[in-house]
Amino acid sequence: MPSLFKIPIENLNGIGKKRAELFKKLGADTVGSLLRLYPRTYEDWSEPVRIIDAPQNDPCCIKGVIERAYPPARIRNKMTLFKFDMTDGYDRMTVTFFNQQYTYEKLRGGGEYLFYGHLKRQFSKYEMVSPAVAKPDRMKIHPVYPQTAALTSKQIEKAMEQAVAMLPETANDPIPPEIREQYHLCSLDFAIRNIHFPENNDALLKARNRLVFEELLILQLGMARLKGGRQRTASHKLQKDFTEEFYPLLPFSPTNAQKRAVSECIGDMMNCPYPMNRLIQGDVGSGKTAVAAAVCDTVVRNGGQCALMAPTEILAEQHYRSLCELFQNSGITVGLLTGAMTAAKKRPVYEALKNGEIDIIIGTHALISESVAFQCLNLVITDEQHRFGVAQRAALIAKGDSPHIMVMSATPIPRTLALMIFGDLDLSVLDELPPGRQKVDTFLIDSQKRGRAYGFLKKQIDNGSQCYIVCPLVEQNETLDLVSAEEYIEDLKRTELGAYRTALLHGKMKAAEKERIMGAFAKGEIDILVSTTVIEVGVNVPNATVMMVENAERFGLSQLHQLRGRVGRGTAKSYCILISDIQSKAGIERLRALCRTNDGFQIADEDLRLRGPGDFFGSRQHGLPEMKIVSLSSMVSLEDTQTAARQILDSDPLLTEKRHRGLAFETRRLFSKVGSTEQLQ
Repeated sequence: MPSLFKIPIENLNGIGKKRAELFKKLGADTVGSLLRLYPRTYEDWSEPVRIIDAPQNDPCCIKGVIERAYPPARIRNKMTLFKFDMTDGYDRMTVTFFNQQYTYEKLRGGGEYLFYGHLKRQFSKYEMVSPAVAKPDRMKIHPVYPQTAALTSKQIEKAMEQAVAMLPETANDPIPPEIREQYHLCSLDFAIRNIHFPENNDALLKARNRLVFEELLILQLGMARLKGGRQRTASHKLQKDFTEEFYPLLPFSPTNAQKRAVSECIGDMMNCPYPMNRLIQGDVGSGKTAVAAAVCDTVVRNGGQCALMAPTEILAEQHYRSLCELFQNSGITVGLLTGAMTAAKKRPVYEALKNGEIDIIIGTHALISESVAFQCLNLVITDEQHRFGVAQRAALIAKGDSPHIMVMSATPIPRTLALMIFGDLDLSVLDELPPGRQKVDTFLIDSQKRGRAYGFLKKQIDNGSQCYIVCPLVEQNETLDLVSAEEYIEDLKRTELGAYRTALLHGKMKAAEKERIMGAFAKGEIDILVSTTVIEVGVNVPNATVMMVENAERFGLSQLHQLRGRVGRGTAKSYCILISDIQSKAGIERLRALCRTNDGFQIADEDLRLRGPGDFFGSRQHGLPEMKIVSLSSMVSLEDTQTAARQILDSDPLLTEKRHRGLAFETRRLFSKVGSTEQLQ
């Protein structure tokens, strides 16, 4: 199959230069990569159901005969209505189309067709609106592909039929025969043919299990080799542990989990022959910043410099203020570098870093600019690492001589998923919250109760507290029926909350304006902050007691948990109000899960169960190989693939044996998009 990755997509019939560009946007620039563009779902036309047996909420296929075609009817907005009556031999239903004259002319009275769509029931009447239509010979399982605005699933399907026809009957299989036999996996050619055009549901399941196993196996192999490659690199060993001298600087007693994480980091840096490469994972408020500060303190006292890169200017400035306060009078200097700083303010920071006068630098992407040079960068910390690409982290790491690496994540991740995503990192988990952290009461309401919620916010503000209101959009979008922050703040002025001090915050604002607004909110000069998710991570205003989220169904559970974590940071009782009019049972179940618990790890497990890892972060995990087919059901395969990966690497660490060349090729291909292939050679 590697040879198919050398055949340009343009070689297929019907794909010219313009359409090829559309395929390339989907990651399919060759015939081989097209074959690896798997369907996102399927339409099962293989077993039509009777009208009376059609499901209530799910699409289905009904086979029937057209009995009557009604004359076209012109309705509002220049729209033409086309209607038919059809029967499945037992019952009748109406089929309705809008502005589809071609379909109307194609359907013949007395002709038998397949109709695929949602069936609506109203008393004894049945109707399908704008279903897909096909002749009875199309009675099979149809793939539905991810698509762009200008490239439909049907166009992709036609190209895929050609690509599958080019697949050799005995395609070179990257998984060795003994592994396939051990784990009962079908061959690659069977899997590719049946993932796109399944013979039946059983064949589809076999194909999917095989391809999921392959993808996870290749991920495990790549992660293991990346970790091995990093372990061969020399490092700056620490000579002395200063943590006991550091802890008195903290305004609280560290938890046992914090002490354990610090000890694991210092142990790596003192005793291992390779750089530390560790993930510090903890729930909202578990004290990751204190762990980072403790490790930085020991690194600096051993003669090194530290860099902490945060994803937003708000978070970088917050870290800067916290560490300045913590290290005052300690002899350790802390600096700040962000893109919003003027060139005149940046120059002395560049000079101080180069001369070693700044021990700990906090910054955003500005840290990776060419002008930044260190005297002795020994530790690189990335906060909320999934917001950075590999190239950005690598650029910062390259400013030191094989520095130690610490990654912090406030997004609790189930251990199985953490092993998959962070397989190249050692893991420290902060599973305790510092004393005094509040349990935030969470409520789910619909939009009709918004007025009562406003009354509750009014009481909180009258008692001296502040509130957040989060909206999914910055401005109104004609195609999405969602609340926008700009529209919301205008509407708020016409309610009982209109008399209070209100401000708007979103990611499109200039950094200086965002800093001004957050500063005013932190000082208590703003009562209600209407915002997008720019305040999701790290923002710390202890006086804020209410987090209200509009269109809560638009956010992942873990993201909502992060937003909820912005309140409950002071001594006053705090609340989270989720507003949603979602009707689906699964959607309601998701949001109620958040109301049941404040445990981020339980929420992460629920989020993973309900949505699957592909959507876990709301978007693809930055800097990681893109998973094409792994989903929630894949988690059962993870342990098997880890065992298989160890088995393979124990006998052939560099994958140079002939039987492993296919795995080596697929590993390089998977990691090529994230710039890690040089470590897989």
